[in-house]
Amino acid sequence: MTTSQSTSSLSTRVSLRWLPDPAFENTDTIVLFLMGWYVDLRIDKSSGRIDWAIAGQRIVESQEPLRVLFTHAVDSHNAFDAVDCGTFTALPNGDDLETGSMPRWDLPGAPVREYEEVWRELPFREGPEGPGRGVSWVLEARGGEQGVSGQDGSTVVRMFIARIWGTYVVLRQEQTHYGGDPEDVKNGGEVSARREEWDSVSGWKTKYTLGPDVDKLPSMTTIDTGDGEWSVGSEVVLSGQPYIVRALERMK
Repeated sequence: MTTSQSTSSLSTRVSLRWLPDPAFENTDTIVLFLMGWYVDLRIDKSSGRIDWAIAGQRIVESQEPLRVLFTHAVDSHNAFDAVDCGTFTALPNGDDLETGSMPRWDLPGAPVREYEEVWRELPFREGPEGPGRGVSWVLEARGGEQGVSGQDGSTVVRMFIARIWGTYVVLRQEQTHYGGDPEDVKNGGEVSARREEWDSVSGWKTKYTLGPDVDKLPSMTTIDTGDGEWSVGSEVVLSGQPYIVRALERMK
């Protein structure tokens, strides 16, 4: 299998445009996607802080035109119920143009505005498996890590981990849920994030660690994935925390 046959994708944002203003790019963005699940981390270049961190499912609503709905199980903007649906068009240079409307977080009240985003697919970074081989997966903490319950709801930790070959991202957010279902109305706290990349000389190297709970984020330098035994839907334990394998691909 070659990377062109992979069902995984690794992409970055080239530009954002709020119509009718000019396009710009203020973030270092990486999106890992596999089998309908995604993890998206955007770091503001000027401040080094999280611009947006989201994770959840990527649901294709139509093919012609390609229209995709993104759920937000984790959302640093606390916009869990906002409709995030974009229409994608291929550009002549191979990039993808996404159009739609979403809240503009840099304006008071976060008014909904029309936007254009240009996305570029990236080649997979070589991982520890060596040239032309790689492992990709998305894990979700099983049932949400349970916290304190009370009259004001229960505290639940949502955490997603994604790896595509030599790129690794984990997001963690404490949320207050009002009801027994993780999808019930909730408020989200500050997201903690870690991004690591494989270096063939020195191994896994940290690119970003951000947020109040970075010490609770598993690292590829310390966890034993044992992913040779994994399968989609199975439960695995990393650093004492159980996860569900949401997506998995091995390329040899």
